[in-house]
Amino acid sequence: VAEGEPGEGREPFELPRFWDALGQTFQVASQEATKLSLAFSRPPLPSAEDCQKLSEDVQNAILAVATVYYWLPKGQGTTLRKMVRDATTEVVEGMIQLTDTILNAPAESLSQEQLISTGGVWEACEQVSNLPRGEYNQAAVVSALTACLGVVKDAVEEMEHALMEGQDPYGDIMEDEELGFRGNRDTYWSEADRQLLSSCMGLMKASKACLKKVLAAVKAHGKAESPEQIAQLDDLADIANEISPSVDELALSMYPPVNPLAVRLNAAKLASVLKKVLEIAKTSHVCPPSEEGWVQFLTGAVDHNINKVKSFTQGQL
Repeated sequence: VAEGEPGEGREPFELPRFWDALGQTFQVASQEATKLSLAFSRPPLPSAEDCQKLSEDVQNAILAVATVYYWLPKGQGTTLRKMVRDATTEVVEGMIQLTDTILNAPAESLSQEQLISTGGVWEACEQVSNLPRGEYNQAAVVSALTACLGVVKDAVEEMEHALMEGQDPYGDIMEDEELGFRGNRDTYWSEADRQLLSSCMGLMKASKACLKKVLAAVKAHGKAESPEQIAQLDDLADIANEISPSVDELALSMYPPVNPLAVRLNAAKLASVLKKVLEIAKTSHVCPPSEEGWVQFLTGAVDHNINKVKSFTQGQL
C-alpha cells in the first residue's frame, strides 16, 4: 500500500461507490480488530481452529481495505490519493501492531498495550469519515492547504510572541543554572538582530497571507473536471506543502545566538518557495484576472522583505 501505485481501472470509476466501499471495509477492519482483541482478553485462549478462523478474517479485512484503495485511479488526483493511502496505511499498520501485541503479551491477562493497540485500530478506521469527499481532488487540496495554513499560523504567532516578550526569548523555558551567567549574550537579541528579524517576520506573514489567498482561490475557482485542472491543483498542494517546513527552518534560525548567514539562507529558501507558489497559482485555472491583484501584491512583499534581509546581512558575506 505504501509503495504501490493504483492502476487506471477498466471499468468507469464512480467516486460515490468508491467512498461507500472504503467506508464499509474500514468498518469491517475495526470489527475484526475488536473480535481478535476480545478473543485474547481472558482465558481460555482460542483453540488452534479458532485462531485460524480469526487470522483469516483479519487478513481478509485488511486485503479488502487495500483492494478498495487500489480502485482509486491516478487520474482522480495525487493529493486525494495520498490522503486515502495514508489512511489505509494507518489501518494496516494498526492491525500489525495489535497482532504483534497479542503475540507478545502474557496469555492470562488483557494488557494495557493490547487495549491501546485496539483503540489505535479503531481510531485509524474512523479516519475514513474525515477524508475530504467534495469535488474529487478539489476538496482534498482544500484540506491540504488548510492544514498547511494552520501550521504556518502557529509558527508566526509563536515568533511574534517571542519577539514581544522582551530581550530574553528563553526566559520562560530555561533556568539560570542551565545557562550559566544570565547576561550570556547567546540568549539575547541585539538591536541589529531585531532589525534583521523584522524582515524575516515580514516573510513569515507573507507565507500566511499567501496560503490564505491560494486557499480562498481554490475554494472559489478550483475545479477537477479535466486532467489539466486536477494536475494544477496537485501542483499547488505539492508546492504549498513546502511552505511550512521552510517557515519552521527560518523560525529556528531566528533564535539567539543569531547567525546572520544562516538566517539569510533560510529566508532565501522561503522566498524561493513563495515565489514558486505564486507563479504556479498565477498560471493555473484558480487565478482568473480578478485574482491577479493579490498575486502581484504578495510577489512585491516577498521581494521587498528578502531584499531587506540581504541588505542587512551583506556585510557578513
